[in-house]
Amino acid sequence: MAFQLFPKEDKFFELFDKQAESILKTSLFFKELALSGKFDDVNVLKMHDFEHECDVNTHDIIELLNKSFITPFDREDIHQLAHELDDIVDMLYSITKRINLYKIQEINADLIQFSDYIEQAVTSLAKALRCLRKLKNVRPIIDSCIEVNKLENLGDQLKDAIIGKLLEGNPEPILFIKWKEIFEGTETVLDICEDVANVIESILVKQG
Repeated sequence: MAFQLFPKEDKFFELFDKQAESILKTSLFFKELALSGKFDDVNVLKMHDFEHECDVNTHDIIELLNKSFITPFDREDIHQLAHELDDIVDMLYSITKRINLYKIQEINADLIQFSDYIEQAVTSLAKALRCLRKLKNVRPIIDSCIEVNKLENLGDQLKDAIIGKLLEGNPEPILFIKWKEIFEGTETVLDICEDVANVIESILVKQG
């Protein structure tokens, strides 16, 4: 079979759609764990499966990028987008492992709120990625990126409020450190989502 220097651009979009679906599944699973408080060994392994799935998707995107002479948008943007989408899941897996390691089994309303923000942000990113195929109408992409930016701001405010609440009274130092690290992690997930949105907006500017 002859080597194909010009693979169909649709293949990139198919892989990004696949990655977006994987990340959305991961965020929904993380929300389930937050709602149940069951960050046990079994669910850590399930989260690892999601993390591995996203690693494979990222590898497939980079492999296609390395084989392609023509790409739908800048190679640097494709590379950055692939890795930052993967970083979202890496961080959710890291948080899940950390909660399990700390043996925290309680249901925490603030963690549930963060998991909801993360799910909304990932849903918006998935929508923006799907719309990259048709750049004649960029409004849905822009709106999705704006939504991610708004959710990142809400997450930042929530993290500050949570840390302030944790400091009230005489908090047990070790417990404070544990929760502070967890919530800084969840806020970092939203930071990464915003980074992805920024890459998508950069693509729009370059393609415009």
